[in-house]
Amino acid sequence: MDIFRSIGITPIVFQFMLVNAILGLSIYLTLSTGMFSLANAGFMGIGAYTGVIMTQNYDQPLWLALIAGMLLAGLIAIPIGLPVLRLRDIYLAIATIGFGEVVRIFILNFDKIAEAFVGERVQLTRGALGISGIPVLTQTWHLLLFLVVVSYVIVRLSRSRFGRSMAAIRQDEQAAANLGINVVLTKNIVFILSAMLAASAGVFNAHLVRTIQPGGYGFNQAVDILAYAVLGGTTTFVGPIVGGLALTALPELMRVAEQFRGVVNGLILMLVIVYLPGGLADPALWRRLLRRNRRPTESAAEPG
Repeated sequence: MDIFRSIGITPIVFQFMLVNAILGLSIYLTLSTGMFSLANAGFMGIGAYTGVIMTQNYDQPLWLALIAGMLLAGLIAIPIGLPVLRLRDIYLAIATIGFGEVVRIFILNFDKIAEAFVGERVQLTRGALGISGIPVLTQTWHLLLFLVVVSYVIVRLSRSRFGRSMAAIRQDEQAAANLGINVVLTKNIVFILSAMLAASAGVFNAHLVRTIQPGGYGFNQAVDILAYAVLGGTTTFVGPIVGGLALTALPELMRVAEQFRGVVNGLILMLVIVYLPGGLADPALWRRLLRRNRRPTESAAEPG
C-alpha cells in the first residue's frame, strides 16, 4: 500500500476502487449477453440497505449480511427480469432505469409503508435521512478475495456451454433461439447473477461509507457503473475491472474537487469513446501497440 500512498491513493480510496471493479463486473455480465441493462444501481441499493439492516439492527456478521443482500437482490430480479428482458436495446435501458427509480422511491417510503401494515412506528430505512453510524466492517482483503473469486467464476463461466450461449445471444438472439438455446432462461440467469453481484458491491460499499441514502442509488450511480464498462471495455472481463479502478483513482490522482468529478469523468469517457472505442483493456489495442514497438527495434537490428 506504500506504493499507492506515494501517488495519492489512500487505503480507503483503494477499497472504493475495488468496490467499483465489482460493480463493473456486474454490468459486464449483462452486456456480454447483449442486454443493455441499467438496473445495477437499484440492486446495489437493495444490497446496501439489506446488509446494513442485518449488521446494524440484528447484529449479524458481514458475511451473513453479504449473503442476505445478494439473495434478496437475486429473488427480486426473478419477477423483474421475466417481463423486462423481453425488451431490447434502448427500451430495456429505459425500463431498467425505471426499476432503479422504483427501488429508490420504495426505500424512501419503506418505513411509512411498513407502519401501515404493522400499526406501529418502524425505523429501518429512515426515509430521506438514510442510515448513519454504520460500522466499518469491510476490509481490503475481503474485497480482493471476493474480486478474485468472482473473476475466476466469470472466466470459467465464459468457457462453459452456458458462456457460449451468452455469446451467441449477444451476437444474434434469433439465430441463438433457432439453434436450440433457451434465450429466456439464459438471459434471466445472467440478470440474476448480475443483480447479486451488484448487491454484493452495495453491501461492501455501505460498510465503508458509514452513511447511506436512497439518492445514492439513482440514475447517476447507474451511469457511473456503465462508465466503468465503457472505459475499460467489454471485450474481456478485465476491462470493467480496469475501468472501475481507473475511473475511481483518476480524480484522486488529479486532486479534483468533489463537485468537478462528474465533469472529469465525462471528459475521460468522451475521449475514450472517440479514440479508444474498445476501451483501455481492449486486447486488439495492446497487440497493435506491441507490434508498433517491435518494428523500430527490428529495423534497428537489421544490417545497414
